[in-house]
Amino acid sequence: MPSAPEKVFRRLLDLMLNKEMNAVADLWAEDGTAEFPFADGDAPRRLTGREEVRGYLAGYPELLDVREVAALTVWPTGDTDTAVVEWTAEGRAVRTGERYRLDYVVVLTVRDDLITVYRDYWSPLATARAAGRLPELIASLDRGDVS
Repeated sequence: MPSAPEKVFRRLLDLMLNKEMNAVADLWAEDGTAEFPFADGDAPRRLTGREEVRGYLAGYPELLDVREVAALTVWPTGDTDTAVVEWTAEGRAVRTGERYRLDYVVVLTVRDDLITVYRDYWSPLATARAAGRLPELIASLDRGDVS
């Protein structure tokens, strides 16, 4: 039987594949967080609260058209509310129409079937390349305005 974090994550993926970003945001606890430790450029490193997550996700389907989850492995931890998820997304970059494949590692904590912590380790370089936004990422690095 899947753990609570696995059930919530699989629901998140189903909603992403259907481009239901408001419903994805609704999976967050009101005060839940989304953290992106490797974020660079103009991408946020931390979102606090469901509404910040909703705002962040609003434009996602116009950036990357996720069409398939090519791989998914859920690793339980010593805490039944937390799991580590390795997954691979495949789809098309909306800007370029090019196919992409991106790998992610997520540490997910849920309480009462809502996400309280979503820590997403992804490559900003690979994502910018896939989305056709590599020049924007490089320009933001040149400005020196990253934290």
